[in-house]
Amino acid sequence: MSWQYLSEIFPALLNGTKVTLSIFGLTLLLAIPLGLLASVGLRSRFKPLRAVLDFYVWLMRGTPLLLQLIFVFYGLPLMHIVLERYAAALFAFVLNYAAYFAEIFRGGLQSVDQGQVEAAQMLRLNSRQTFRYIILPQVNKKVIPAIGNEVINLVKDSSLVYVIGLGDLLRAGNIAMARDVTLVPLLAVAAIYLGLTAVLTWALRQAEKHYAYYD
Repeated sequence: MSWQYLSEIFPALLNGTKVTLSIFGLTLLLAIPLGLLASVGLRSRFKPLRAVLDFYVWLMRGTPLLLQLIFVFYGLPLMHIVLERYAAALFAFVLNYAAYFAEIFRGGLQSVDQGQVEAAQMLRLNSRQTFRYIILPQVNKKVIPAIGNEVINLVKDSSLVYVIGLGDLLRAGNIAMARDVTLVPLLAVAAIYLGLTAVLTWALRQAEKHYAYYD
């Protein structure tokens, strides 16, 4: 492996990594709170809202993210809704991952002992205080492993934006490989992905330790 060659393709890979990290970060920033809100709605007593959210989760989880990306970028323009590449990718990713997070958070909410909610009411905590100080910390602890799996998947799924021509890490590697007829760019791409997942795995373990006081 030529270090000189790696130094030549590194700027392109770096630019691609920036796009990958941007999609990853903004998806988490938007999808996690949306998923939490949807999980509350999924447990609502208002049946029409629950039915709409159940359909949304079923649709997002039942169809491939790749298909959703293609539909958003190529299908929506047929209905006169045009999004540029980055916005289309982000929109599809947020909708998809919010549905998965909604199911994860719903499971976490259902696992909280109702007796603790009743105890909070006896202590005269209002609904907002009960959710913030009693329910949410316990839910966070319970859902971290499942959220962690989705976070790792998101890093890898970000490569799907290649299908709509967005210049992410994988696309940068593919271009260099096709141009120079060598597998070195793809090996470098794999190393970057492995590095990203290693950092995220470490961060998730630290989060698990942070919430270990609920054991």
